[in-house]
Amino acid sequence: MTEPRIESNAETACFTWSGIWRGFLAGQPLGIGTFVYGLAFGLVARQASISVAEALLMSAVVYSGSAQLAAVSVISQSTPWTSANLWLIAVTIMIVNARYVLYGAATRPWLASVSPLKSYGSLFILGDGNWILSMKAHADGERDAGFFLGSGLAMYTPWLAGTLVGASIGSLVPNPKALGLDFLLVAFSAAAAVALAKSRNDIWTVAAAAAGALAVQQIVPGGWPIVAAGIVGAIVGYLRWKPAGSTVR
Repeated sequence: MTEPRIESNAETACFTWSGIWRGFLAGQPLGIGTFVYGLAFGLVARQASISVAEALLMSAVVYSGSAQLAAVSVISQSTPWTSANLWLIAVTIMIVNARYVLYGAATRPWLASVSPLKSYGSLFILGDGNWILSMKAHADGERDAGFFLGSGLAMYTPWLAGTLVGASIGSLVPNPKALGLDFLLVAFSAAAAVALAKSRNDIWTVAAAAAGALAVQQIVPGGWPIVAAGIVGAIVGYLRWKPAGSTVR
């Protein structure tokens, strides 16, 4: 009796040093910007009384500029420290980084056929830039999963280096506001919103998130407006979502 065949969405992929090297080279242009971003984070972290070691550890483990800047914003306003503040920081990071759940799911057809060590090792250094770069390479025919790891290393390494340099010289910058560093998170978020907006319908999601943040700011200042913006924006975005080709609500 013939055994039933189980269909799988995963494709056969290899994982070679050649693929890693191709990804690493392809990610070099993005690595420069990542270094500058890490440098800015290191400066902001030091101004929030975060040590060089703590800033470097955060960059190594969290590895998300937007989430880390949001967390630093909460840390700088969380005095004295309480368990509620710790939960606020954790929730802030999870909400800002929620997009990585979708990023990881999108890579499953490519990474599912390689070993867990290679797959999860590549996902550990997943970033916006190397995800976009890798997905484009995959669409163009790249099937070596090593490309994903290589492009990630091309940005993860300068991110750590930038953080180390910025945190090390952070004490030499007496007034980060004079350099506009306090506006970094706002500028990044605004740029990301513009880049990710695909239609006029997205304006409703952005407006709802902004309204939620402003409303909460009047009641509970600090980091809670960031959390409110993430929750309200996600809810409105879900309620207004429609499959491609359908009528927008």
